[in-house]
Amino acid sequence: MSTLTITARDAATGPVLEIAGDLDYDQAPRLRQAVTALSLEPEQCLVLDLSGIRFCDSSGITALIVARNHAVAARADIALAAVPDNTIRILRIVGLDRVFTIHPDVGTATTHRPATGGP
Repeated sequence: MSTLTITARDAATGPVLEIAGDLDYDQAPRLRQAVTALSLEPEQCLVLDLSGIRFCDSSGITALIVARNHAVAARADIALAAVPDNTIRILRIVGLDRVFTIHPDVGTATTHRPATGGP
């Protein structure tokens, strides 16, 4: 088991959370807390950099949904970046690849603006 680390930084499009470790039952509450503590502005895009995720279970998926709900409530966007293959597989199986905007890397996620301007 790997402790989750969350590093926040700002990009031109909005906040970026770099997430590393295991996003599991024990650690997912830390991501939920970090996300809900963020103050998002309308039209910003919250980017979750998942390149450092080693494992993600259903609690981790729930934390990602909490992050999406927080962004939607703020009239902001959300994007996942650098999602590991094992996690993208889970997102596809449950249909969340159609709910989240997914980018190959953080650079793409922080320069891309959705055509609709909102979720």
